[in-house]
Amino acid sequence: MKYSQVRVLAGKGGAADHFSEALRGLAVDRRDSVYAAGDQEIKVFESGGRLARRWRTAMPGFAVAVAGDGRVFCGQPGQVEIFDGAGRLQAAWRDEQRLGLVTAIGFSTGNVFLADATGRCIRRYDGSGKYLNDIGNDNRMKGFLIPNGAVSFGVDAKGVIHSANPGKHRVERYTAGGALLGHFGRFDGRDPAGFSGCCNPTNVAVTGGSRIWVTEKAGPRAKVYDAEGALLAVIASDVFDPNCKNMSIAAGSRGQVYVADTVKLQIFVFEPLGGQGGAA
Repeated sequence: MKYSQVRVLAGKGGAADHFSEALRGLAVDRRDSVYAAGDQEIKVFESGGRLARRWRTAMPGFAVAVAGDGRVFCGQPGQVEIFDGAGRLQAAWRDEQRLGLVTAIGFSTGNVFLADATGRCIRRYDGSGKYLNDIGNDNRMKGFLIPNGAVSFGVDAKGVIHSANPGKHRVERYTAGGALLGHFGRFDGRDPAGFSGCCNPTNVAVTGGSRIWVTEKAGPRAKVYDAEGALLAVIASDVFDPNCKNMSIAAGSRGQVYVADTVKLQIFVFEPLGGQGGAA
């Protein structure tokens, strides 16, 4: 399986479709519109790349996600803001005991999952914002090992949570209740199927039930695995700024892959060659 770069969105600067200081979170909705959280804004790009709309957030956003009903969740320090599709604020969830820095957001039926980098775990809430349980901190280390300062995960079609544990060089699978189902990954600085350095992978995204997308740092690259943890492709490794870390990754309905370059403040768009890489 091979991918080619087809487009670049955003960039560093003062234009309406650019970011001036930070690009931290990406999400893709059912229409393949791209939502980017950076600076203190959310910007929405159509599938063709045109900036469709933008709006301010109360604090800098570290994560963005689009729920099945079209609501847009933005993770911030100490809270999550919830907007309608037009960017109108609907609610804000705050939990002083459990939400320090929200760096990833995911959904399954009746559940909202929020990654708390301060607590090094994932918090599970119901649709109204009621806390239910923690995920990932019932272990000897009392949480994920995150030298990069962010917890990242994705949720598949069956509600299984796939979370990066970079200090252990692996992706771990959990139930919504917090039970560890398994994991894949190993430390390896030569074989691209492995994870190198002190702490990789940094970011994870999941589509359906058979594709797991990850990014790494030092040097930065994007890869895709199957559901069993077999490497399918190195999507890209030579286009990102070498100082990138915590590069958010998302996938579209036709296998498109979007990766945030956290230094250039650009969104690189890749597509599978020959229709090989559907987002199954």
